Amino acid sequence: MKSTASICTTSIFPSENPETDGCIVNKPHYEPPKQSAFGQLFDSLFLLILVFAALFTPLYLKLAGGGKIDLPVADATTWAGLGQNAAQQAQWEKLGLTPETAAGMITSRFDYSFNVAELAITAVVVIGYFVLLFAFSKREYIEVIEERFGKK
Repeated sequence: MKSTASICTTSIFPSENPETDGCIVNKPHYEPPKQSAFGQLFDSLFLLILVFAALFTPLYLKLAGGGKIDLPVADATTWAGLGQNAAQQAQWEKLGLTPETAAGMITSRFDYSFNVAELAITAVVVIGYFVLLFAFSKREYIEVIEERFGKK
């Protein structure tokens, strides 16, 4: 059942009709549709599954993470050859690692290089998405503001 609202407020923007200045007269009040608890639970779980799928798909397709670079070392069989001092050597040994087993972790580095053109394309796509989002949502925003505060 829709109720009607008759709300009067003072406004600094006068309307065309001085009798209803600042008033919304008999405008139907919007009531959102009711959703069952099962429907809300289903929607929440469905969105959660979509989020996990969006996050894990690049991992399963081996598209995530940058490349790794192996640093050249003088000798991968000694701590000195790996560039580790006595304090670092002691910590590696506390973890139960030898120079041979720790060499992969010590010499492996992530490659943080990026392509400026790809970054620019990504920025254009994200900004374009938000521009479209606001352009398509403008009518809904105007309706919500008019319901809440009245027409200008």
